[in-house]
Amino acid sequence: MQKQFTSREVVALTGITPRQLQWWDERGIVVPAREGHRRLYSLENLAEVTVICELRHRGFPLQRVRKVIRFLQQEFGKRLAETVTGASDYHLLTDGTNLYLETSARQIVDILKNARQPMLAICLSDAVRQVRADIQAGRKGSASDSRVARPPRRAKPAS
Repeated sequence: MQKQFTSREVVALTGITPRQLQWWDERGIVVPAREGHRRLYSLENLAEVTVICELRHRGFPLQRVRKVIRFLQQEFGKRLAETVTGASDYHLLTDGTNLYLETSARQIVDILKNARQPMLAICLSDAVRQVRADIQAGRKGSASDSRVARPPRRAKPAS
């Protein structure tokens, strides 16, 4: 696979305009290597441009995307390309409005709001599998006792 891409190749592969690509380089959003006056983009740079273009097409302003990039670099020492690869421990998620970083199977951080307040994720398929396994093993009630904290029932108001 090709290791470096010219600006012209990045434009052809991603649909970004040459001016946008130049502007992103000038602002430090995606910084390619230089060979004289030529900009040479690595595969990681190309992946970042592709993801940023996709987020932009989904309506995310560049300012929000820049915030994501800064967050990843400051908090995790990772580039956007490292975050979105299949082999990564982290995954970038979106619901079309917000951007989240999955840091583990049980923790998702809302990058754009408050990175210090993680969301907790519960894998429903794993929970169902565990309940079925408990039932098959004859451990009735153990799933509900040890894994699910039920909220206390509210007392009905006196009439």
